Amino acid sequence: MGYLQGDKPITITKLLAMHAEREKITMLTAYDSTMSALLNRCGIEVILIGDSLGNVIQGHSSTTPVTIEQMVYHTECVTRANTHAFLIADLPFASYGDPVQALDSAAALMRAGADMVKLEGGDWQVDIIQYLVERSVPVCAHLGLLPQSVHLLGGYKVQGKSKDAASHMLEQALACQAVGAQMVVLEAIPSSLGEKITAELHIPTIGIGAGPDCSGQVLVLQDMLGISPGKPPKFVKDFMDGHHSIEAAIKSYVREVKSGKFPGLEHGFAG
Repeated sequence: MGYLQGDKPITITKLLAMHAEREKITMLTAYDSTMSALLNRCGIEVILIGDSLGNVIQGHSSTTPVTIEQMVYHTECVTRANTHAFLIADLPFASYGDPVQALDSAAALMRAGADMVKLEGGDWQVDIIQYLVERSVPVCAHLGLLPQSVHLLGGYKVQGKSKDAASHMLEQALACQAVGAQMVVLEAIPSSLGEKITAELHIPTIGIGAGPDCSGQVLVLQDMLGISPGKPPKFVKDFMDGHHSIEAAIKSYVREVKSGKFPGLEHGFAG
């Protein structure tokens, strides 16, 4: 975390170098200026302005009500206090139905301060990913459990459990990489599949319920602080437990991801 002593801000080049050197990448969500400043102080390399704000900020039962205008607003809030972290902003539901719409939405997020945009979906999104990358928009793909598709999936369920589903997800990841995606988030998949996809790709994988072998980890900030309502997902650890402050909890998260202590076996899923 030498950048905290005055080095240049984190870039995609730095993240790719960390991946090549097998240094774990730390990512957390933030939606406002105060938490953005705190995550920077704690050494988080990547801040995700997630459409999870629909759940934890707006109180919805899913992310689908979130609009591009709301994502732009929260990206601007996070950007104002950001000094070092790499910023990724989600393209929200129905904001990237075709390449032209996707570019308009991505441009709005990047003008608001995002360094990269994230979109959900695999091989059926390759045309959109390629279109964005060719127009200088860095893209992070999102595979596995897709929160924007929760109504189609019938709930928040682990994905890629069968042999065929696992093989198809690996093909999706390779297809996204082939058209220029520079990072992949893997959500709620068997740990063994997270390991396999990570081994096959030359770009970083960021896991959330995808096992310890991903290139890095991400959690929703409110989840890892133990303040989200309801029962937390299996892949969440309450880092406030045993710590006296939010800052101490976040620094503990950074240490545990870097050392490989988090996630443990108890936070993963079997195939």
